[in-house]
Amino acid sequence: MSIKIMEATAGPIASKLMEIGAIKLNHQKPFTWSSGWKSPIYCDNRLSLSYPDVRSYIKRCLAQAIRENFMKADAVVGVATAGVPQGALVADELQLPFAYVRPKPKDHGMENLIEGKIEKGQTAVIVEDLISTGGSSLKAATALRDAGVKVIGMVAIFTYGFDTAINNFEKEGVDLVCLSDFNHLLQEALRKKFITEDQLVHVKSWRIDPANWKS
Repeated sequence: MSIKIMEATAGPIASKLMEIGAIKLNHQKPFTWSSGWKSPIYCDNRLSLSYPDVRSYIKRCLAQAIRENFMKADAVVGVATAGVPQGALVADELQLPFAYVRPKPKDHGMENLIEGKIEKGQTAVIVEDLISTGGSSLKAATALRDAGVKVIGMVAIFTYGFDTAINNFEKEGVDLVCLSDFNHLLQEALRKKFITEDQLVHVKSWRIDPANWKS
């Protein structure tokens, strides 16, 4: 499977995220990512937490993605920070234990990297909010595997669909299921007139070479 997009949710999720401003499109005044890339798209799925209807819809969709693809999970694990609230909501919906993985171990107390109770030999499904290159998400998978936990897959709200991410997930042997992606986002943006046909072509060119894209 490697990377799968949930066709039933891809359009509705993209539409809802644009409507609440969690995903913004601006090809004339691009956003600057922390990597320094200029991008016509900015995605902040954490904003969905402030909208109960959208929050609940995403929770149910992520839970359904797990039911359909990773039903053998003993626990749900979020990726700090944005995946933590989403993961906790999903774990509650599925009535499964919840834990989360920090970017790095705490520098005090028990110096935990993994917070919550999850034991060696258990199976886990990881919840993430956004996939770009997949680096931080797969780092969490490695931390769990190093702790003796079997990672049976990952679910996420949105992916840009970069080739780098596809290659990284295949290399690490982690199956990923996403509720929506870049292609469905553009389809919905065009349908709702957030962008024109001409702008669509330009925005599409960004994903081919995001490091050198110009507005």
